Order: sequence, then C-alpha cells, then structure tokens
Amino acid sequence: MEQSDDKTIGQSDNKTNPFEPRILAFLCNWCSYAGADLAGVSRFQYPTTFRVIRVPCSGRINPLYIIKALQSGFDGVLVSGCHPGDCHYISGNYFARRRFALLKKFLEYLGIEPERVQFSWVSAAEGARFAKVVKQVTDDIRKCGPMNYFKKNRNFVERVL
Repeated sequence: MEQSDDKTIGQSDNKTNPFEPRILAFLCNWCSYAGADLAGVSRFQYPTTFRVIRVPCSGRINPLYIIKALQSGFDGVLVSGCHPGDCHYISGNYFARRRFALLKKFLEYLGIEPERVQFSWVSAAEGARFAKVVKQVTDDIRKCGPMNYFKKNRNFVERVL
C-alpha cells in the first residue's frame, strides 16, 4: 500500500487518534501575540494546530467572530489577552471576560461543547505558558472530536443567528 506525504488539514499520522483539530486563535497584540512570538523564538515545542489572528485587544473581539469561526469549519477557538489589570487599553480584557462568560452559556444553549472555545491570559514574557496553553487547548479540542454541529443543525442555526 502506498503512503502519501500529503496531509490534508485535519488529518494526522497518529494511528491512535487520527483527528488533528483546526483551531483559530485571536491573540492580543500587546501580550499574547508577543508571548507566542517568544515561544517561537525560544523554540518551545507546541502543536501546529493553530491559525492566529492578531487583534489590538481581546476586548475588541465580537462573539459573532467566534461563532463564525466554528461555523466556517474550525474545531475550536482560543481567545488570549493580557492578564487582568495589565491591559494596554485599561479595561479591554475585563470586557472580553464578561463577553466570554455569556458566549459560553450561549454555546451550551445551542448544544455546542463549551470546551471548544477557550480563553486565557498570557503576557509577553510567558512564552512557555503560551506553549502550555496551546498544548492544553489542542488536547481538549481533540477530545471533543471534529466540529459537526453546524453541518447537522444548519436550519436551526440560521434561524437563531
């Protein structure tokens, strides 16, 4: 049997768990993105399951962006910002934390596993922490399996959204 070196996104060589999740990460420019950069420069090992969108502040992320990411085929979403009290925009991360709590409840109402959307605080000096968060989020989403909710419930979701 021939093996191909070409892998499609969402597939893996791992025989025990062939599912590799696609995860979208919204990272705050000032802290979390810098932490991700530090993790890369420091050569910390972490999964390559993430696609990053750099945002000015985690407080500027509209919850509909997260739902749209899931609807577009991502298996999970990570939102990462400055630690509480360290936001460069004073209180942006507090707004994000409140929105995130409400979004989690809404996702539960829809029947989507809340573990698919996660929030973390990572500062610019925490490259190792960023790598740890990426590993943990990837493991959590891998346990959830592929995101099929929007394929199964298309009519309901279109009415709700």
